[in-house]
Amino acid sequence: MYYLNQFREGVGHKLIVKNINKSYKNFLKIIFSIEIFFFDTYKLQPILYLLQMTLKINYLDKKNTFKKNKAIFVYPSVKTEAFRGEFDHKINQKIINLIKKNKNPDEDKLFLLNQDFDEKIVVIFLSKSNTELEFEKLGAKFFDYLKKNEIHDIYIKTPSFKNSKNQNLNYFSSFIHGVELKSYEFNLYKSKKINKSINIYVHKSDLQTKLRKLDAILNGVNYTRDLVSEPGNILHPDEYAKRLLKLKKIGLKVTIYNEMKLKKMGCNALLGVGQGSIRGSYLVSIEWNGDKSKSKPLAFVGKGVCFDTGGISLKPAKFMEDMTYDMAGSAVVVGLMKNFALRKAKINAVGIVGLVENMPGGNAQRPGDIVKSYSGKTIEVL
Repeated sequence: MYYLNQFREGVGHKLIVKNINKSYKNFLKIIFSIEIFFFDTYKLQPILYLLQMTLKINYLDKKNTFKKNKAIFVYPSVKTEAFRGEFDHKINQKIINLIKKNKNPDEDKLFLLNQDFDEKIVVIFLSKSNTELEFEKLGAKFFDYLKKNEIHDIYIKTPSFKNSKNQNLNYFSSFIHGVELKSYEFNLYKSKKINKSINIYVHKSDLQTKLRKLDAILNGVNYTRDLVSEPGNILHPDEYAKRLLKLKKIGLKVTIYNEMKLKKMGCNALLGVGQGSIRGSYLVSIEWNGDKSKSKPLAFVGKGVCFDTGGISLKPAKFMEDMTYDMAGSAVVVGLMKNFALRKAKINAVGIVGLVENMPGGNAQRPGDIVKSYSGKTIEVL
């Protein structure tokens, strides 16, 4: 953790220190800090430092083990023999006491036991009923727990429930998938990064194969997150369309309809939204044909207003910066189509996204204008 430091005397110095002392506890919860330098009596320069936490999954052979920090799954009916040879008598007794205190847990819980000065044991205490989705949520909770307790290296013992081996692996892979989903960060434009990593160690077994199937979902979700997180001045319709063309590399058929084609098609409703912007307006179709039969494709449609100012009917300034998220629907469709291609889904699907930027300008659409849509219907803009 980095703290506010290196103050030089100047006007406002005492006031700033006072405010820092007041909110010190809250300040420590923030993952970045501001280091302030006084250039003279009146000027100060804030510099942002971002603590970037990355995740790495390490696969171990059966002969190898990681002895420092460990995580184990515990459930009410588990027998202590399951941990024989893993821990000493003192730790085993602590685990037994945890089981006694949590005979009928309503929710999954995480406990931290200190085995030695620099050796920790995270006990993942499970409730009676768990599904793969619940394990995924628990994995996300586990990642936050590691960050909070500053545990950067940990070995997770493969769980052994009363279910079949295959079901155990499904649960465990969902847990790791939840960890990976939660570890996502978008730090592309942070000027100064302080990199730290969390290393998770698991045994290879069949887990690696199971996770490969979930990697397609992870890639699709994170691609959606990347698109939504981009600022409006970077991911405008022109740039968005270029990025979608790159999806051809993974087997998707991408067709882009520019303004000229849209005018010929009569898509005036879409064009009207973007006519006040200096950027282009586009309609993009993304197709995946994974089913060899001629079955009708599933269709997904997403709205892609890269920034929505409201046009001439300008929206209030408060929270205007959030209008970059008006393209999130299109990002979900794009991420889904990428997922289909990566996992070679045996379905036929098509995604349609309209990409525009709604800006005020001399050529912007006016309230009261009437346009004709692709369907032939006329629309009055209010």
